[in-house]
Amino acid sequence: MSRKKQTHWTTGLSRRRFLAGTGVNLVLPWLCSVPLRAESGKRSHDDHAKPPKRFACLYFSNGVEPAHWWAKGSGSDMELGPGMKPLQPHREELVIVDGLFNAQSVANPSAHLGRMPNLLSGAWVSLDQNDIRVGRTMDQVLGQQIGGQTSLASLVLGIEPNELRLEDGLSMIYGSCISWANDTRPATKEIYPSRAFDQITGTGRQRKLDRSILDAVLADAKSLRGQVSHGDQVKLDEYLESIRSIEKRINQANTEQRLEGWRPSLIEPDMARPDNELPQDVPTHMRLILDLIVLAFQMDKTRIATCMLNNDLSQMNFGFLEGVQGSLHLDLTHNGRDPELEAMYLRTNQFHVGQFAYLLDRMKKIDEGGRSLLESSLLMLCSNLFDGDRHQADRMPIVLAGQGGGTLKTGRILNCLDRPDDDRRACSLYLSLMDRMDVELPQFGDASNRLAGL
Repeated sequence: MSRKKQTHWTTGLSRRRFLAGTGVNLVLPWLCSVPLRAESGKRSHDDHAKPPKRFACLYFSNGVEPAHWWAKGSGSDMELGPGMKPLQPHREELVIVDGLFNAQSVANPSAHLGRMPNLLSGAWVSLDQNDIRVGRTMDQVLGQQIGGQTSLASLVLGIEPNELRLEDGLSMIYGSCISWANDTRPATKEIYPSRAFDQITGTGRQRKLDRSILDAVLADAKSLRGQVSHGDQVKLDEYLESIRSIEKRINQANTEQRLEGWRPSLIEPDMARPDNELPQDVPTHMRLILDLIVLAFQMDKTRIATCMLNNDLSQMNFGFLEGVQGSLHLDLTHNGRDPELEAMYLRTNQFHVGQFAYLLDRMKKIDEGGRSLLESSLLMLCSNLFDGDRHQADRMPIVLAGQGGGTLKTGRILNCLDRPDDDRRACSLYLSLMDRMDVELPQFGDASNRLAGL
């Protein structure tokens, strides 16, 4: 570096700084120790230097073993029951929420498929197999409101594939999706780690290919519009809207830049692209999917994620766990209070909770300029049922973690069991969480009040 350029670098030091030379300007990485300065050279307010807030929901099916799902105390003295034991090291980062429910789930006569897809919406689940209908979920509302700030509006992940068979006269698509883009269409769930990786890290070349495909699809769809009935035009408009959301994502990815303030702690992926094949062992598959959530958050490719650790009526076999033999997850949860099956059911609960603990542990270790990724996030572990054997939907197991950028006080228990039903709505919790993500709505689902005490 010449003396002239060196003087230019050390004078008026700012985060907005470029290395210029041979006709190319390169933006420097964000530097915590360098003050943010206005064009006048004076130090400016540093709000933009704060990391953004993220939200993620991890779902596990068929509830918990009730006798082992409890918590008492607070802070470092909090004690967790055996079902939540893997979270013991993180107890100061948790809010254990007990007693919330979705009224439309309790009222639905379908013990499984009528009580699962509305987990994040509180909506009624249609029992007409010719009318797939639930309600738009809170993660997709967040994606619509703040997803334009990142290349992916949201990340929807899972382990088991979508199922298209019927169960008790209803489509198993209900049991395969917790994230719904609108009342009639689930958000696309990705279970292949390699494809999720490509979504997160997509190259400019791939975006150009996507752009050319979209242009061709849009041209065909628009020419078709005048040739179909009014009813089909509505369907076509819904299709075009989904295409436009992809179009916005591609445009965002092409123009993404940050000249001031906070910048992601990771610019390039710090993990290898997973193999194209679907992992054949459950633990490896889950850890890869969770690593991808961390990667997407750390690179600021999305701020909203959901992950289904298994489907409702899950066919997942937990024989890889010590002491669990010969039974699918569904059989273990519907155990008729058989002591041996109950013990195996507990181990599956601990396994699912252990995945949440793994996510917390990873995010807690990532520094974003004086605040960990976990501190900037709101994470939720939940199931649609409490006692899976009884299909109990009036008490959802929910664990919150992270501080949402200082908006959530952790290390405590929020017991709502003794409140009136109107004060136990899960959608009140969702309104409160959306507030903390800077998305304020007058109402969501069946709630217009925030959750008291959160």
